[in-house]
Amino acid sequence: MFTGIIETTARVVNIEKENTNYHFTLEVPFGDELAIDQSMAHDGCCLTVVKVDKAKKQYVVTAMDETMLKTNLSTWQVGTEVNVERSMRMDGRFDGHIVQGHVDQTATCIRVVDDNGSWRFYFNYDAKNAPSITVPKGSISINGVSLTVVDSEPGMFSVAIIPYTYQVTNFHNFREGTVVNIEFDVFGKYVQRLLEQYMAAQKQ
Repeated sequence: MFTGIIETTARVVNIEKENTNYHFTLEVPFGDELAIDQSMAHDGCCLTVVKVDKAKKQYVVTAMDETMLKTNLSTWQVGTEVNVERSMRMDGRFDGHIVQGHVDQTATCIRVVDDNGSWRFYFNYDAKNAPSITVPKGSISINGVSLTVVDSEPGMFSVAIIPYTYQVTNFHNFREGTVVNIEFDVFGKYVQRLLEQYMAAQKQ
């Protein structure tokens, strides 16, 4: 479980394909602190550390075909900057919102607006791909970043980014057409599923 508060960014330094699996080697400032079997969120996608090179501050994670199909990992290249967060500690403040690291789907950036000190990012997503729900002032995770929804329409939403978040995450790389990972609020997903089941029962 994660909070959506990005610790830093990692850089992809190597990609190897083995059958349907992809092994990504990444370099991160706290790479010498990592351990095998540790869970980390990469652009909001929970992956397990399978190898560590503490001297180089590098580590390896493996993504299976299902993960590649449903996330933006298929767009990663050597040099790609990735938001990373280690799993949530239970002895500290909960500064973001509950982020499971289970990407619901990808979204595409369709517009970036400079608000003279902050930025507004607009995204399109597949509203037919349930569970999918956003509400104004609700929570959403974009590439693992815990954010508040500003505009909300079926298949579209926007978020506002302050300079600090813009600088320390990979939001500064986003352009029109950038594909990102999104995870909808877990409570909203449960409510949506319960409503769907209720409506289905009413029709019987």
